[in-house]
Amino acid sequence: MQGHAELSVINPLVVVVDDDQAVRNSLKFSLETEGFAVRAYAGGRDLLMDWIGFPRDGCLIIDQNMPGMSGLELIARLRERDVAVRAILMTSHPTATVRKGAAAAGVRILEKPFLGNALVEVIRDVCCHPAPAAGSAH
Repeated sequence: MQGHAELSVINPLVVVVDDDQAVRNSLKFSLETEGFAVRAYAGGRDLLMDWIGFPRDGCLIIDQNMPGMSGLELIARLRERDVAVRAILMTSHPTATVRKGAAAAGVRILEKPFLGNALVEVIRDVCCHPAPAAGSAH
């Protein structure tokens, strides 16, 4: 765990959006164990209704396949509100359309199931780069 102490110095706020309560709770617990501050929401509408701003160093972890609003639709809605935020899209078997939409939105895809420490590593990697410009991708 050579780089772990270095990477733990600054842990961003992570917002988890997933309609599966067990997944939400599991991600929240494991990310808090890693030292992240975590907020969790059951869906895109819940997040949009509660949105009160987002720290510059934070990121969203969003399930792509949710009822009512997909992960990419949620990102588009946030960008329509001029919210530039880093995001990671979780999905099992991303289609070419999802891959293309994620690339256009500047969003990383993390395929389920996560192996090892993949989620934490992707969060730290994503949070080391500038947030995408708001309104840049729809």
